[in-house]
Amino acid sequence: MTFVHRTLCIAKREFRSYFNSPIAYIVISVFLLLSGWFFFSSLFLIGRSTLRGFFSFTPILFIMFIPAITMRLIAEEVKTGTLEWLTSMPLRDLDVVLGKFLAALGLIAVALAMTIPYPISVDMVGALDWGPVIGGYIGLLLLAGAFLAVGLFASSLTENQIVAFIIGVSLCFTFFMLDKVTFFLPEQLGAIFQYLSVDYHFRNIARGVIDTRDLLFYLGMMVIGLFLTMESLKRRHA
Repeated sequence: MTFVHRTLCIAKREFRSYFNSPIAYIVISVFLLLSGWFFFSSLFLIGRSTLRGFFSFTPILFIMFIPAITMRLIAEEVKTGTLEWLTSMPLRDLDVVLGKFLAALGLIAVALAMTIPYPISVDMVGALDWGPVIGGYIGLLLLAGAFLAVGLFASSLTENQIVAFIIGVSLCFTFFMLDKVTFFLPEQLGAIFQYLSVDYHFRNIARGVIDTRDLLFYLGMMVIGLFLTMESLKRRHA
């Protein structure tokens, strides 16, 4: 089997497992409930055709929801011993890690796709600027990818899912808050913290302007997170 075929096999297996259990339905239902509440409450409060409230609050939801999705992906495999079985097959760590990452990203994409009625309903009420909306959804997928890579790394550090969840939430929250403390830092250090903030880059994309610097930041964060996950797995094999 080729690398792509092996990776897609793992991704399909993991994606089906989400919907063969209550995980996907619970995650998507709670996500839609919370995001919908904040969407409609901010819409009526502002009284304008905008999804600003939705795009402002969803990254905060991701801080909790994404580690909840990733906490079991590797920790459970280690605890049950199935990770040893997977790696004894003609599969590499990269196949397993990337396959799990793509499956989790697919679940997030499904959840976001189910919020499409939000902008459609706003556009029916008043003229909606679709540029920031499209940018916002692209930004949310990139942000989700970055958080998923971080969450996978957290899951690879322990066989306890609760510990993996706490580590994942802590890391995601830290990367989200980095640009919020720049006021207290020297200018040069503040600029570094701002660049490392996932929310700073998300806000840039959510304005409807796709900058390659923001894309490279998220792609780089995904690559680093997945690389660290594979290194963590290598240490377990040693």
